[in-house]
Amino acid sequence: LSPPYLPRLATTLMDATTDKEPLVQEQIYNALCYLGEAEPEEILHCCDEYLRQHDKLAYPHRVIILKAMETVVKNNISSLDKSTAKVVILLASSEMTKSKEVVWEWQQAASNVLVAVGQRFINKVMEEVLTKFQPGILPHYFVMQTFANLAVSNVFGMVPFLNSILGTMLPMLGMAKQDHMKSVFCYALQHFSESIQEYVANLDQAPDPTVRKDTFCNEIFSAYEVLFNSWLQHREPKLRLAVVEALGAMSYLMPGEKLEEQLPKLIPAVLSLYKKHTETFYISKSLCQILEASVDIGSRSLDVQLDALLGTLHPQICTPADPAVPLTVKNHTEVLRCFTVLACSFPDRVLTFLLPKLESSSEKTRVGTLLIMRQIINSAPSQMEIKKPSILSSMKLPLQDSNNKVRRAVVQVISAMAHHGYLEQPGGEAMLEFLVRQCALPSDPQKPLPDGDDPTSDSVRSISVNTLLLLSTTVDRMNNVLWPYLLEFITPVQFTNALTPICKSLMHLSVKKREEGGNASLIPYDLNGNLPSPHALTTRLLVRGLGTECCPSLGDDMRAMGHGGNGLNPTDRAQMWGNPPTRGGAAPALQHGAVGPHPWSCPRLLQETLAAVSDNAWICHFVTEMCRQLNGYNGFPTEKNFLYKCIGTTLGACVSKELVQKQLQELLETARYNEEAEWEGLASCFGICAINHLEETLAKLEDFVRSDVFKKSVGLFSIFKDRSDHEVEKIKSALILCYGFVASHAPRELLLSRVEADILRNISQYFSTKVLGIKVETKDLTLKLCLIRSIAMISRAVRGSTKCTDFILGRKAELVAQMVEFIKAEPLDSMRTPVRQWAMVTCTHLELFADTFGALQELLKTLLQRSLTPHGLQDMFAHLGPWIKSSRQQERQRAVELSATLLHFYLGRLNVSTVVPFYNLGVLIALFSPRCSDSVGSVRQRAVDCVYSLLYIQLCYEGFARDHRDEMVEGLKALKKGLEEPDFTVLFRTCTNIAMVIGKRVPPDQLMSLLLAMFEGLADPDKNCSRAATVMINALLKERGAVLQDKVPDIMSIIHSKLQEVDEEHVRKAAQQTVYILAAQHSGVVVSSLLGSALPFDSHTCAMWSALAAEPNLTAQILEQLLEKLTRDVPYKESRAFLLGGSSERVATPLPMAATCALHEIMSAPESGPAVLGLYAPLFVTLLLRVSCTVGVQLPKSLQGRDRRSSSHAAASRSLQPCSCAVQTLRAMLAQGGSEAVVVAVGNAGGWEMMENPERHHEGIAVLAGSMARHAGPRLPLIVKSLVPTLSSALESQRVTATAFLAELLSSNVVNDLILLESVMDSMTGRQKDPCLLVRVLALRGLGNIAVGAPEKVHKHGATLLASMVNGLDDRDDPNNLVALEAMTSLSKLLEHLEERDVQAMLLHIAIRIRPFFDSEQPDLRRSSIVLFGNLTKFSEGECEAFFEQILNGLVTLLLHLQDPKPEVVRACKFALRMCGPNMGCEGLCDMFLNHLRDDRSLHYGEFMNNVCKHLMQSYPEMLNRLVLTNLFYFKSTWVDIRAAAPMFIGKAGPAPCCSFHVVSMGVDWGWVGRSWRSPPNVLIL
Repeated sequence: LSPPYLPRLATTLMDATTDKEPLVQEQIYNALCYLGEAEPEEILHCCDEYLRQHDKLAYPHRVIILKAMETVVKNNISSLDKSTAKVVILLASSEMTKSKEVVWEWQQAASNVLVAVGQRFINKVMEEVLTKFQPGILPHYFVMQTFANLAVSNVFGMVPFLNSILGTMLPMLGMAKQDHMKSVFCYALQHFSESIQEYVANLDQAPDPTVRKDTFCNEIFSAYEVLFNSWLQHREPKLRLAVVEALGAMSYLMPGEKLEEQLPKLIPAVLSLYKKHTETFYISKSLCQILEASVDIGSRSLDVQLDALLGTLHPQICTPADPAVPLTVKNHTEVLRCFTVLACSFPDRVLTFLLPKLESSSEKTRVGTLLIMRQIINSAPSQMEIKKPSILSSMKLPLQDSNNKVRRAVVQVISAMAHHGYLEQPGGEAMLEFLVRQCALPSDPQKPLPDGDDPTSDSVRSISVNTLLLLSTTVDRMNNVLWPYLLEFITPVQFTNALTPICKSLMHLSVKKREEGGNASLIPYDLNGNLPSPHALTTRLLVRGLGTECCPSLGDDMRAMGHGGNGLNPTDRAQMWGNPPTRGGAAPALQHGAVGPHPWSCPRLLQETLAAVSDNAWICHFVTEMCRQLNGYNGFPTEKNFLYKCIGTTLGACVSKELVQKQLQELLETARYNEEAEWEGLASCFGICAINHLEETLAKLEDFVRSDVFKKSVGLFSIFKDRSDHEVEKIKSALILCYGFVASHAPRELLLSRVEADILRNISQYFSTKVLGIKVETKDLTLKLCLIRSIAMISRAVRGSTKCTDFILGRKAELVAQMVEFIKAEPLDSMRTPVRQWAMVTCTHLELFADTFGALQELLKTLLQRSLTPHGLQDMFAHLGPWIKSSRQQERQRAVELSATLLHFYLGRLNVSTVVPFYNLGVLIALFSPRCSDSVGSVRQRAVDCVYSLLYIQLCYEGFARDHRDEMVEGLKALKKGLEEPDFTVLFRTCTNIAMVIGKRVPPDQLMSLLLAMFEGLADPDKNCSRAATVMINALLKERGAVLQDKVPDIMSIIHSKLQEVDEEHVRKAAQQTVYILAAQHSGVVVSSLLGSALPFDSHTCAMWSALAAEPNLTAQILEQLLEKLTRDVPYKESRAFLLGGSSERVATPLPMAATCALHEIMSAPESGPAVLGLYAPLFVTLLLRVSCTVGVQLPKSLQGRDRRSSSHAAASRSLQPCSCAVQTLRAMLAQGGSEAVVVAVGNAGGWEMMENPERHHEGIAVLAGSMARHAGPRLPLIVKSLVPTLSSALESQRVTATAFLAELLSSNVVNDLILLESVMDSMTGRQKDPCLLVRVLALRGLGNIAVGAPEKVHKHGATLLASMVNGLDDRDDPNNLVALEAMTSLSKLLEHLEERDVQAMLLHIAIRIRPFFDSEQPDLRRSSIVLFGNLTKFSEGECEAFFEQILNGLVTLLLHLQDPKPEVVRACKFALRMCGPNMGCEGLCDMFLNHLRDDRSLHYGEFMNNVCKHLMQSYPEMLNRLVLTNLFYFKSTWVDIRAAAPMFIGKAGPAPCCSFHVVSMGVDWGWVGRSWRSPPNVLIL
């Protein structure tokens, strides 16, 4: 906003404060603050004027304005001038004290304004406020509060005033009878005291370093006596709190002997208040200040008061603080500060009081005492140094406490102790063990209590974990305490939950130890007998770090531990963990901290590690430790199974076969067979072990079966009564699974010889037993599944052997029969039972697939034979379709093979008696044709066979014989050769050829269904097929697209939807190619279809538009169509409110908006450059006019939400606002048209933003025109030719834009060079009668610009130009004289180049016409008119007498306006007077003007006027009366300085000695004064 609008706008806002809606009031406040940021002083003056003029405005509305003033002052205090500050101070002071009654909100707001101003202008504020603070008169409440707040906000400025203020205030304390006045006096005394303390504490920065605390002691003590003796016993609680708060701050400033004298009374009085008040923060704060002041003076009174203090303060801490009530938290803080003061002075007595309370039966007492202990440990370290043993000893009972609150408090105490060396003392280990136990707390299944007061186990665990990590990372003195002590907590099961923080802490500690160098990082086992062995540590970390999903971060910790210890392995740790073997890729994963709980990568890592160790003794100890820890993971199946795998891996690396057998036997005997989850781990262990110890593994399995543990009677009675049948079945299941895993992992060269004799035989025995000679098979489902899984693993292992070609599995038939029995026994109502699925998979591994597949082919042929029709074919492929498109290669391979067989069968059996339509040909061809580029070669070949069969089936349905051979269809066979190579280029070229064959043979009615189905192929999981689908779609459209005009909108919609579904680059490019092909055939339909897309265009629509920029000829055609659509419809519609007489609101129409967005997308593509160059002029003019039509135009309501909402599919964020969109499109057009320099130049000048601003749009157009003239001159003739007709447009906005553009062009000589001057000038001349004022202004500006662009042409068209300017001066429809202003400015530019004879004819007319503007309220009018007057003097030679009269008429005005408040007007007056001087016939006066009125010279106005008047009286004595009368009219000037200069002028031009004058008072009849103008020149009017 320009300054002239600010006062009106601010007044309008302040008028609206009467609105009752709080939201509206808040918005008004924000608006005033925003305006204040732009023009702070003007807004503050507006607020001042408004409040003074509206004295009756209710106080709630005044508050809004005052708050806005406060904010403006705060934010602009550094730039505020003194005069404005003075105005604000006077207003705020008046508002604050206007009402003698206390009106809190109103007067507080005024007080805040004074405090804000006082930040910089403290003296001015105090000067004003002290006038309202007179001795003997009780001041206004807010005067005292303002003093208090100023003391806080501006300490250094306020303290020098406090002595006098206190001197005046003290007698008033006795006069205060009302509670609120007593409270404000207390408030002031408190803040005065705090301010003095801060001042004294920062004397090095203070303006007066001589100020001391003693300066204020006597006054403060006098006030203390009144407050303590009279006011503290008051019945009103709030007043008592105000008093006690003041007393605390005042105690620092009281004389030492007086304070010592008062303490025996003061402390008990303050302590007694705890019983009277629930809000105790202010009491505690004051008490702490009193205690600190007492300690500072070395008081002896505290010793007597200590017991009372401790007894009163301790319950305050024991009462829990409520976080929802901030004052209770602050009270705790102040009470703890009190304990700090007391502990520093009386450490023994304080500890004697506190330590026994740790044994209290009250939870609150124990928690509160612990909080105090933490405080004094932290804040009184030197006093507590010798008390460390007794403090540690007293913590024994709290360490055993089970209450979560106490636990949390103990953890906090431990943290404090660690920072001050307590944990290094004897007994510190117990503290650390307690901390680790809290880290291991299990999650609390119970929910927190409703009040949330009691911490859960999770919260205690969290704070403990954080504390442990803090101690290990930031407290250096704890390094030797924690290392290697924390290692003791790794292996015990009870600390499992704490492993992660323990390992993280150890990792940080080990890094620190390594940085120390030497042997610091080695674990001193000889000094720490309780440390776990290296094998135990390695096992524990391996399992917890890599074998569980709940501790993935321990992978890094395990690696760090490998570096941190000296006994984790006997080899170089760098070889083992820093540079692990790379075989299998698992070990490097650990090195980079990326190992997760993968079932096979970790045993492989272990295998590589053990190979690096190559120490059999260490490995034997290692595996023994693993087996020993196995039972510790009962209840943790994931970790236990992982440990089983590790045991198997380690046993495999063990050289001692005896140890292997012993450990395997132990595993079989101790396994928990009742838990099915453990079978997998046990079986994995045996399988992995069998890699290196197959003989021992099989032997141990057989030995176990023969052992007493497993024996069971084969008769009716059991030998062991304690083992049930169900339990034995579980053992059998586990053993069967073990055999499967053994076969799966065993070396293939050893497996074949043992598979039947040792593995299958034993499995068969375990599964079925004989009772009384009868074979009985189990019905246990789990046992069945284990059997099937094992046989599947065995079959897969046998098939994978390199020697299996000659191997014949003797039990194959038996196994197959067993699987078939299982399948038959399953219920028929469910096809997907676990047994049936596994049995079928097992059959597959037993090499029954070929037979099964053949049977399936025959079955489907039989089904197809029953319905040998297109409908039957459709049903068949509805089931096969998902398999044909499967992501699995083998499934696609089988499905396409089956399809080719079925289609060949169908063709061979087809017998068409009548011609019927093959209605689903397109769908079926679309199913198979993309598979011609499948990643599997056999699928490609058979897919061509499918297409071949389908086309011949179509020919049969068209009436051709079955043996008919079509040349084009037969060509498909030749194309199959191109599908043998996987080269993409060859594949897609072949696909194009196949699509051409399909396009020529598919009937027209099937073409659309073919394309629709082909589009579905874009989402094919095989990217080759997806690409093939796009290739074929485009080939079909090139071949047959001409007949699809009616279907183009549908195709465009499908392309858009597919782009949304498939986020692949190749699909996007192919879709763009499709759009291009369609546009080349049906450009109009494509454009119309895309224009119908929802605004704003999403990224996919944008991509489709961009596709139309690919080929210059097509792009040019599309651009022309869009330009036609852009100009065909009206750019906006007027809203209903406007039609009903309300305010104007223009709403954009959708089609031009869409066309604008489309142009932007096309011209954003680099390929559009040639087309844009060819249509440069029409594009530029159309878009320029589009910008003009959208300035200030709103979005339709239906689009407003979309513009604000960011879409995930939207293109790069672009505004949908009509004008912004048009500007962006114009920028894109210029950039693509080779005018990047124009875009940059306009941007640097801020022109693009100006174009969108309704107030500055024409300025932005002028910037654009100037840039075009400089950087794109050759483009201008066609642009001007197209733009000139729009000067007569019915749309005012277009006339403004065209006029602004052409007017600015006239300031460049390129217009003259291109022979455009006359036509553009004529156009500007013709706009002088335009109904739009701005057009008339711009037209005159353009004519004036000729003086800059083609000055040599001015004299040729002088008469015309001069006439235009005079007409502008005489414009009657110009209420604000904007046309006249432009006419004067332009005429000043033209005068230098006009012929004198042309000007002289109009000289007097112009001079008389511009004279009234000398005193205009608008500074621009004053400046321009005065400058023009000065320029006119050059042409006054022929009209010397007449023009001299005009000079005399304007002389007084010019001289007075040398005091104009606007510097630019002053400079204009100096210029005019210098120009007038030579024409006045007074050489002295002329010299004065030339010498004293230079722009670079300051002017002493009084002295200058004195000399001017002397020269005037000497040269023109007859002018005196005229000069005096002219000055009289300025006595009431609105400008203060001019109002003051006028009487001075008269005084300087006093009566000459030779003249007599009648003196007339300014109070006489002004009618007589008027008549005196006609009197002789001897009447002087004063």
